[in-house]
Amino acid sequence: MRKKLPIGIDGFEKTRTNDFYYTDKTLFIKELLQNWGEVNLFTRPRHFGKT
Repeated sequence: MRKKLPIGIDGFEKTRTNDFYYTDKTLFIKELLQNWGEVNLFTRPRHFGKT
């Protein structure tokens, strides 16, 4: 069975309990900190952090 994409889902609990795709990027953060570049670009969703 294919997992669903969490489009419009805003809660971690909903993502994990309703069988949506989830990517754990913990090791990616560790690698980024170990291989820090002169320039690093962090993108964000368009309305991230807005109230």
